[in-house]
Amino acid sequence: KNNEQVKLFLISLISGGVGLNLPEAEYVFLLDPWWNPAAESQAINRAHRIGQDKSVFVYRFISSGSVEEKILRLQERKRKLAQSVISDDTFLQSITAGELKEMLE
Repeated sequence: KNNEQVKLFLISLISGGVGLNLPEAEYVFLLDPWWNPAAESQAINRAHRIGQDKSVFVYRFISSGSVEEKILRLQERKRKLAQSVISDDTFLQSITAGELKEMLE
């Protein structure tokens, strides 16, 4: 922060989600999405803390056919599942046996 010549700071997603605030960050590049979307969001939010006066851009780099692509699909399924549990009174009536088995695995 105090050295104008240093323009890049690299940390893991785990480090970014456990208390390190980055109010100087302008760009966040995710190379390793985390299976838990809440942990990933928390890490991204570390760049949007008090003192941040710049726009922050977040980019995800995902290779086609990779484990990371599968993680993103898992995150999306988890988001949809959580939303349906929260907002739908008929959730248990609409769930399939396959979906129930997947949740319990």
